[in-house]
Amino acid sequence: MKLILASTSPRRREVLALLGLPFEAIAPGFDEVPSSDRLIEEEVLEFAAGKAASVAEDNPGSIIIGSDTMILIDGKKIGKPDGIADARQMLRALSGKVHRIFTSVAIVDGSGGPGLRMVEQVSVKMRAYSEKEIEDYLACGESLDKAGAYSIQGRGRALIESIDGDYLAAVGLPLAPIARYLRSRGISVSLNVEKLYAERSFLNWRSF
Repeated sequence: MKLILASTSPRRREVLALLGLPFEAIAPGFDEVPSSDRLIEEEVLEFAAGKAASVAEDNPGSIIIGSDTMILIDGKKIGKPDGIADARQMLRALSGKVHRIFTSVAIVDGSGGPGLRMVEQVSVKMRAYSEKEIEDYLACGESLDKAGAYSIQGRGRALIESIDGDYLAAVGLPLAPIARYLRSRGISVSLNVEKLYAERSFLNWRSF
């Protein structure tokens, strides 16, 4: 069975590669249209399913993995910033507060399996960082393609006080449910995901 990641995100490719399985990454032909009327859980799952379905159209018989990530702070949904000014505002809004990261997984299984749809929630507490720290971080160039304008596994790690939940879901792809699904389809996954998490924390995930 061919495994495909419906994403061009380097972070998601790195996380999925931890399973040690061959896969192909294909850019999804899906337009994300945010809506203020939808719950964040519904929207993030709809986006993941749309990405997977768009790639599945041209890849029958394959297992397609789609994913999406959004942040909820003070009841407001946050995605990727629209430029530096927007990133600055996002970082200011997050400083000293707890926010939740919602990362979805949608698997379209063209080989006859039931597929998968799930959303993982992670709680992140940020330090009360200064304006200078915000400007220094913006200058490093990590912000513009990240939900919430910070990279949880890059230099943005220094802005975080604590994380409660699945670290890799916060990065952009929950690994454990994907591994369980692939095993249920008879695919051999040698990685011990539980052992991996037991040996790591967000502070020492400098590389995968």
